[in-house]
Amino acid sequence: MKNPISTCLLALLVVSLSACQTSPSRGGAPVAVGDGQRAWFDGTYDNHEQVAQSTGIAVPPVRFEITPLNIAGWYAWKVRQTGETTLEATWVMRTLKSLDGSLVMTPWRALVADPGLGKDFDPEQWVALDACTLRGAIASSGLKVRADLPSCTTIAPGVGASVALLPIEIEHIGDALRVRLYADQVRGPDASTDARLIRWYTGWAAINGAGPKAREESSDWHMNRDLRIGNEGGRANVKWRDGQPSGYSLKLERASYREGSTQVLKLSVIEDASGRAIAYAWANPEATAIGINLGWIQVGLDSAAPAPAPAPAR
Repeated sequence: MKNPISTCLLALLVVSLSACQTSPSRGGAPVAVGDGQRAWFDGTYDNHEQVAQSTGIAVPPVRFEITPLNIAGWYAWKVRQTGETTLEATWVMRTLKSLDGSLVMTPWRALVADPGLGKDFDPEQWVALDACTLRGAIASSGLKVRADLPSCTTIAPGVGASVALLPIEIEHIGDALRVRLYADQVRGPDASTDARLIRWYTGWAAINGAGPKAREESSDWHMNRDLRIGNEGGRANVKWRDGQPSGYSLKLERASYREGSTQVLKLSVIEDASGRAIAYAWANPEATAIGINLGWIQVGLDSAAPAPAPAPAR
């Protein structure tokens, strides 16, 4: 059976036979959009919870990796959608504050196979998709911009398959990034990709060599001291001291309960063979530390630099 989303997406891509007409954006001044301490768009965002809670038409997993470039007001947007098939696209967004105070974000696509995105970033390797420029405003709480869809649709065939991952609406408030991608039209007029900034936790795990059957007096502990897990569905294997998988892993995620009214940070111990969570611990979403102790497996995670792992509790 064909994937209905893929079929509908193909239809979107052939709506128009117009070629891609582009020219550099003009007017306005570059603005490093942020709160004075960090750029609003700096980080990795993931829609893990939206995927987990989706019903009806499945919501594909999407990750945004957004990085300020070496020219003020320019950002690299790497978009990756996984599922039955994997799609990837990289855009550059030029952010300008126009003369009337509104915000203008113009997507650019690469003209070369491997454009520089570090210190060697060069706008000459990119071309502006002016027809898909997003316009809006910055408020005290965040920003909201959208493109003129009929205008953007006229150049879609010229962009190619990657247009599926082109942002046509962006709303950013705090850690939340709501993006309506070109492909989201398939799921309805109000569909969007709702992602959150990934916050990373580092720490340690200790597992007894006897597993759940370990006796209290057992001293056969295997330490994992370099764990790093993101809080949007991140996974980490717990290993034996020889580096082989123990058969258990950890999962860290933001989750909602009581119809979304209660948010928690959830750390689960997963039995790899069955995929089921055999135990979990909760903390508030802003927690700087979380851990669990089942006797035979013990875990400590911290959002800051981790302290040295203590000796496993007896």
